[in-house]
Amino acid sequence: MHTNTTLVINWHLTEACNYTCRYCYAKWDEAASSRELIRDPEKTEALLAELYRFFAPGNAGNPLWNIMRWKSARLNLAGGEPLLHHRRLPDVISHARALGFEVSLITNASRLTVEMVAALAPQLEWLGISIDSASARTNLAIGRADRQGSLLDLETLAEALDTARAAHPQLKLKLNTVVNELNSAEDLSPVITRLAPDKWKVLRMLPMVSDALTVSDEEFNGFVARHQHFASILCAEDNQEMRDSYLMVDPCGRFFQNGQQEVGQGYIYSQPISEVGAARAFEDISFDPDRFCARYLLSVKGASE
Repeated sequence: MHTNTTLVINWHLTEACNYTCRYCYAKWDEAASSRELIRDPEKTEALLAELYRFFAPGNAGNPLWNIMRWKSARLNLAGGEPLLHHRRLPDVISHARALGFEVSLITNASRLTVEMVAALAPQLEWLGISIDSASARTNLAIGRADRQGSLLDLETLAEALDTARAAHPQLKLKLNTVVNELNSAEDLSPVITRLAPDKWKVLRMLPMVSDALTVSDEEFNGFVARHQHFASILCAEDNQEMRDSYLMVDPCGRFFQNGQQEVGQGYIYSQPISEVGAARAFEDISFDPDRFCARYLLSVKGASE
């Protein structure tokens, strides 16, 4: 039996994004973009209620309970770019917390104003920021820029995060970096030092939708080795460690999971949770509790998601 303090459910609430990262994983089938539940408050609330009912600690009807025995459930809001729905987020977060969820958010931070972070931070357990490079040229080549070519200003971000920590001193910060062909030789030490995250997740580019910018074992391992002085917060995930190890819900309220290793296989989807219930929908996808728990063990003692 595994004992995890927190079970994390990732709701990718939108496919929309103001960036066009060439390796983006957030590409679902056509149904998702036309039926995003975030546009409908009643459907959103119904989805969250059903997810919490199924994943609430102590629910013996959940097949994972006897294996994992989590103490709390956390809803991680992701995308796409969730802050494109910033007017809806406060209500979504409040409703999730009222149900019993802890809540976290992962964003590219391009829309993360000081005012917004001051309002959201007190409601969050974790704030995750996606940062792949400190180089303007590299970010443009990756696609980490909006239609006007605007890039994330790291000093502005640092100031916003200072505001977030002042508003909520218990807030934990996580950085996500996707190692790819364009940034694999980069040293992000100055960025990590300035932003001072509680956790830094370093992921190898996963060729689910496209094989653009894939990296070799040597390139990925070299990036990790170059940053080993951050070992106390660094958690590296290779492709195999990612597969079947995340609990994920797509924008139209279906569980989904990575397909086969072949590039372009896309995702495997459950039936809609709102139509058949979370228990029945969960039977449609694969999930490996051992891999889920192993991802946490990859973190050095003291770091957690």
